[in-house]
Amino acid sequence: MTLSIPFDNSYARLPDAFHRRTPPTPVAAPRLVALNRGLADELGLDPGALSGEAGAQAFAGNAVLAGSDPIAAAYAGHQFGQFVPQLGDGRAILLGEVLDRAGLRRDIQLKGSGPTPFSRNGDGRAALGPVLREYLVSEAMAALGVPTTRALAAVTTGQPVHRERKLPGAVLTRVAASHIRVGTFQFFAARRNLEALTALVDHVVARHYPERAARPDRALALLEGVVARQAALVAQWMHVGFVHGVMNTDNCSIAGETIDYGPCAFLDAYDPKAVFSSIDRHGRYAFANQPAIAHWNLTRLAECLLPLISDDEDRAIAEATEALDGFAPAFEAAYFAGYRGKLGLRTEEASDADLVQELLDRMAEGMADYTLTFRRLAAVAEGDPEAAARDLFVDPTAFDAWAERYRERLAREPDDAGVRRRRMERANPALIPRNHLVEAALAAAVEDGDFAPFDALRAALSDPYAPEADASPYADAPPVAEEPYRTFCGT
Repeated sequence: MTLSIPFDNSYARLPDAFHRRTPPTPVAAPRLVALNRGLADELGLDPGALSGEAGAQAFAGNAVLAGSDPIAAAYAGHQFGQFVPQLGDGRAILLGEVLDRAGLRRDIQLKGSGPTPFSRNGDGRAALGPVLREYLVSEAMAALGVPTTRALAAVTTGQPVHRERKLPGAVLTRVAASHIRVGTFQFFAARRNLEALTALVDHVVARHYPERAARPDRALALLEGVVARQAALVAQWMHVGFVHGVMNTDNCSIAGETIDYGPCAFLDAYDPKAVFSSIDRHGRYAFANQPAIAHWNLTRLAECLLPLISDDEDRAIAEATEALDGFAPAFEAAYFAGYRGKLGLRTEEASDADLVQELLDRMAEGMADYTLTFRRLAAVAEGDPEAAARDLFVDPTAFDAWAERYRERLAREPDDAGVRRRRMERANPALIPRNHLVEAALAAAVEDGDFAPFDALRAALSDPYAPEADASPYADAPPVAEEPYRTFCGT
């Protein structure tokens, strides 16, 4: 079966300053261990052809398909608040772009495909564990309805990578609306390359914000669009208990997708101060800090765009500030709208924000499981006074006091209780990529070569809102851990 991908390469057609042409480095013995057939079909590709030996060779980087123009993209970034003027794709190569069945342009990128001019003495490779983590979590996020990059395939390479110890190597095939980041703009702003910045703005507006293309103030229009998408995205992270873990500006997508799943994790017991990343020693990217960090990142984008917003610096700052000031109300609107949905509230009252915050405060004090509490509220909303949600709290009476206020609020809602419950089940997942389940699946694959736990977890997470998902063994809270959960970048 012949394998072909109808690549187009609009980013590769930008000037050489944007990228370096870099072929993938072949590996010893590629083996396909995961293929996302649904995504392949969505992209207009043939899953049957991709699942064969030709697919393994292409996804490993051993075979560069006709029409591909492999490049490593240039970008800079603030990493934990410190600016690095040159980062770039040190272990990722963009094969090209395709137009999917909906007519949307999507990047296809290999991650872990060998060194590039941006590798900074790194090997450009990826270990199997981080590849499978990104596959699982990004696909779970897509099923949860959160904008995200996607995983098309994972292959093992048949050769080791050397980190703290020798590990099996792998390559992830990642799909994204694009891989353009805040750090991409910073790369050119740091070099005062206004010509490249202008070309980048034009490219991004045409690709991601075409509804704004007719505006004469295109740079400001772009900033406003990115602000709106980031506000909505981070609100969705909060609704599902997601902690990104490394919200550097080079991990902030201009398209409004979640990108780069290195030290990410999900809340079990609710804790607004939760930090999982081993390198986030001061809690910069803690769960509750994510909205403020998103605004900080957007401010860095605004700084890059100032020369293009206006020749008058004071005017440029004023207009950019006004755009940035739109973040807080946009985030709060999305945040509380999402929580009203999670609580089954179809109408809006001034006291709803306090109702939400009181529940979160009691969950934090009572160490209640975030996902299970909201999922079980559906039974409370249907009128079950002894719903199992209260059993998730160290002191169940703390929940009872809030639940009385909640039932009073529900009494003013127009919906039938059964209708409300079904709507709440569509807003509150039963399944998330529980950290202990992800670790168990990765350990089985990495240590024993057993991909069955990975495949089973991947299948379960594909339908997290299904009514029958409540009975899944993957829905249970984890056992009490003796040590705090920690994640690592895997680079």
